[in-house]
Amino acid sequence: MSDNLEAQKDELLALASIYDEEEFCRADSGREGEIHLCLELPPDFKLIIKEPTCVEYGILFLPIILSFDLPVDYPSSSAPVFTLSSKWLTGVQITTLCKRLDELWEANRGNVVLFTWIQFLKEEALQYLGIHSPLEIQRFAGQSQGESGQTQAAEKSKPKELDPRAVQEVDHRTDILNHLLDFDEAQKQKVFDGKVFCCGICFSEKLGSSCLLFKECQHIYCKACTKEYFEIQIRDGKVQFLDCPETECTSIATPAQVKFLVGEEEFARYDRLLLQSSLDRMEDVVYCPRTSCCTPVMLEPKTTLAICPSCRYAFCTICNRGYHALSQCIATAEEIKHLREEYFAASEIRKKFLEKRFGKQVIQREVENYFSTEWLKGNSKKCPSCGTHVQKDRGCNKMTCTSCWKYFCWLCFTVLSDNNPYDHFSDQNSKCYNLLH
Repeated sequence: MSDNLEAQKDELLALASIYDEEEFCRADSGREGEIHLCLELPPDFKLIIKEPTCVEYGILFLPIILSFDLPVDYPSSSAPVFTLSSKWLTGVQITTLCKRLDELWEANRGNVVLFTWIQFLKEEALQYLGIHSPLEIQRFAGQSQGESGQTQAAEKSKPKELDPRAVQEVDHRTDILNHLLDFDEAQKQKVFDGKVFCCGICFSEKLGSSCLLFKECQHIYCKACTKEYFEIQIRDGKVQFLDCPETECTSIATPAQVKFLVGEEEFARYDRLLLQSSLDRMEDVVYCPRTSCCTPVMLEPKTTLAICPSCRYAFCTICNRGYHALSQCIATAEEIKHLREEYFAASEIRKKFLEKRFGKQVIQREVENYFSTEWLKGNSKKCPSCGTHVQKDRGCNKMTCTSCWKYFCWLCFTVLSDNNPYDHFSDQNSKCYNLLH
């Protein structure tokens, strides 16, 4: 008996040195435990779900659990008492694996066998069952199984009576797909955390556990550099540009990655600005015009009335002033001042909006004023005495204002004498003498 206990102790110590606490769990008794095995798959392995539509998922790892209890006379006489459990294998498939574990024990009777079982399950189980990519699974328990042809053929050659040690850890509420995808993601992260990478910013070599991976582009930077980069962008309000620091790379960091790195205050600002940015792009959302409120307001179709759900302010969605029913929006002097330039540069949709807001007559008047002003600038000059626009269509450079009847020089805008206005043009000291001689 002492030899058996010594062999058991050595075997369990060996397993504890190979697997971490998450993978290898021992009971207080010392002879019971669970081994959470991770089956490593080929790089192009796919899971497939056919209901309601056919969708493929690329994965690298699948889980299976081996629970054991070592009898007192193990390994000299008895085999370990075990159960084999899985959420994605069928009862027949798990039964087939249980029978194979029995065969391996018989082939190694008298020797410790747990490590042999583990190696078989990790390295040979899929091939032994005839499972290959794509592996079709049912998302929820109780659905009809639809394994590949090879798997069905393998099952037909195996015993159909289910082994009581074969455990399917599922019920009708279990989402098998999400369980497998979560397990695969966790294992990928575990592998990543154990590798060494060179940060593309500080060029230091660090473990993956101290790095951040942009999943879309697979670029890697240390968390310290990425944290500082994110915080600068957030402080500047550039929440739409929390992308990969790689030049010309457009991969965007996920909100979960941002939350993991930055502080609570920075993430709260990021979350608020990101929401506001999303609302700004929604055509049916405006903000309450009261500066003390600014709550987002959903627009109702075919009406210009909006009521803020927070402060209950009723306002016009066109001019953002108090609601005025069918009355025309009143434009401020500043708005009218820039209306012409805005209207000329606007798209057709924007022009219709401006016409709806200010009225076509107001815009037409401003456009006419604009063209009148532009024509006057190019075809007339202002009287230096009263400022009236005067047009010259013929004759000499002595002009007479039609408003104040003052004489002035067309060339230099000098007000001329009423008695002898032509003396100006022969005066050598006048501003335009050199232009005329």
